Amino acid sequence: MSGASRGTYSIVAADPDAREVGCAVQSRYFAVGTAVPWVRAGVGAVATQALALSASGPRLLDALAGGEDPAAALQRVVDDDDRSGRRQYGVVTADGRAVSFTGAACNEWAGDRQGENYAVQGNILAGAEVADAMARSFEGSAGSGRPLADRLMDALDAAEAAGGDRRGKQSAALVVERAGAAEVTPLGLDRVVDLRVDDHDDPLVELRRLLGIHWSLSYSLASYWHYERGEYERAIESMQPALERTPDAALGWFNVACYEALAGRRDDALAHLRRAVELDSGMRDQARADSDFESLQADDEFRRIVAG
Repeated sequence: MSGASRGTYSIVAADPDAREVGCAVQSRYFAVGTAVPWVRAGVGAVATQALALSASGPRLLDALAGGEDPAAALQRVVDDDDRSGRRQYGVVTADGRAVSFTGAACNEWAGDRQGENYAVQGNILAGAEVADAMARSFEGSAGSGRPLADRLMDALDAAEAAGGDRRGKQSAALVVERAGAAEVTPLGLDRVVDLRVDDHDDPLVELRRLLGIHWSLSYSLASYWHYERGEYERAIESMQPALERTPDAALGWFNVACYEALAGRRDDALAHLRRAVELDSGMRDQARADSDFESLQADDEFRRIVAG
């Protein structure tokens, strides 16, 4: 077997209602995130794998952006390539049309599945049950209201539980873009998730850990967007998912306490500041110096919390 052949399983998917497209992948290959996922907000997502010709990712996205049918665009890429028998592709458009290609010379087990809003593909897998598990996972989460990134993460876990890459595991990646995100997020980008694990004994465990940190940061940034505009109740509301996902992150409790103090919610602000200090005593100094707590500076309970 050629060392260039990459045993990999991936899913490309769209959530048209949320205006999101994404790709998730795991492989017994170093830094698979540099080769497989190609995502463009409002256009679609592509996976390039097996004997990957990664340059086809942007080419396919350009074709989709130009209005070309995904099946026709993929067929043209395959027809123009004299090594297509060893390639594998997954393509999904932003409106959910999906198509895959598995070359006849890909290493077994190799195959793909498609359904509404997704395409799954894999090679050098334990068996067909790996692709089937990914498909079932994604279909089963339809209509749940969960973010696309979480649904893609679950699909990877389902694939690994079904046997995954038969050679083992090494790297993983998760990329999601949302049309219009650049206009309402502090970073000014449509890319809302971009995580990679390049070399790890258990890359999906690590990827899920990173996704938790990502969500905490993302919700905090979103809350800060409201904070800057004086929308303190909105800022408090937008912090709740971060507090639920990462309840042991002191900074999250500190930030929501700031917003609550500014909103005049004394009891909530003090309770959450106390929680932040319990998790990280360094928050005492930060609270004493933070002008967001100006309304509480003379409050005896506030003074007790920040004393130290």
